[in-house]
Amino acid sequence: MNDKIKIAIFGGSGYGGSELLRILLFHPNAEIVTVTANEHAGKAVGEVHKNLSGLTDLRFEKSPEDLSALDAVDVAFFALPHGQALKLVPQLPETVKVVDLSGDFRINDAEVFQKFYNLERDGEDLQKQFVYGLTETNREAIKAANYIANPGCFATATLLALAPMVKSALLAGKIIVDAKTGSSGSGAKAAANTHHPQRMNAFYVYKPFEHQHVPEIEQHLREISEFTNDFVFMTHSLPVSRGIFASCYLETTVNLTGEDLKHLYELFYKDSFFVRYVEGS
Repeated sequence: MNDKIKIAIFGGSGYGGSELLRILLFHPNAEIVTVTANEHAGKAVGEVHKNLSGLTDLRFEKSPEDLSALDAVDVAFFALPHGQALKLVPQLPETVKVVDLSGDFRINDAEVFQKFYNLERDGEDLQKQFVYGLTETNREAIKAANYIANPGCFATATLLALAPMVKSALLAGKIIVDAKTGSSGSGAKAAANTHHPQRMNAFYVYKPFEHQHVPEIEQHLREISEFTNDFVFMTHSLPVSRGIFASCYLETTVNLTGEDLKHLYELFYKDSFFVRYVEGS
């Protein structure tokens, strides 16, 4: 009997889709039954993602016009540009669980979402069913959810850094986060600001004070605890390909030693397989 989870991936040609494919191809309980990429339809996955060459016989397909027929799928992953999952998720059968990697369903407030993404959601009934997918802070809700909004890159790094402090109620004043990202955060499509001659040896700020992950971070910090602190968030681009580095500056109610912080963070993340507390540089 085949009891593997049957998975559809919409948007498998980008960096997010590539990593999703890599993880699921090696997952013992997952079976990818379809992966879409309209511009690469018909091509082998390994032809587009060289690191997956020889590991799968999957080929990219065009996204079906009628998603309501995908009732044989257990979980649908959406790794599409912002705005596309908004249109596609409502077409799925109600039996299909959803994990969306875009920002379409991360922010609960419709006005805030429109301000930061310049997109409108048609009705909020579907949004109310989405659970924020940061496993380390929302594990039990995710287990019971049918619709999961995957956190953003800056949001993930920042929330993992801040969550233990916010939960412990040790914060006294302003929070300042200085976060940096690599070029892959801009996506796989070519652009002037990610072109190697432009990006190499360059370091610059972008979207100062108005990054779309700000409301996402603040929203989830309020869900973790009674978060009311002033929050300053600045983002920069580094001349590296991958990774997020978030330096967080906090005022606390008491003086904390390095050992205090180590104990606090190790206790908070003791059941979190993917989080490691590293001392030193």
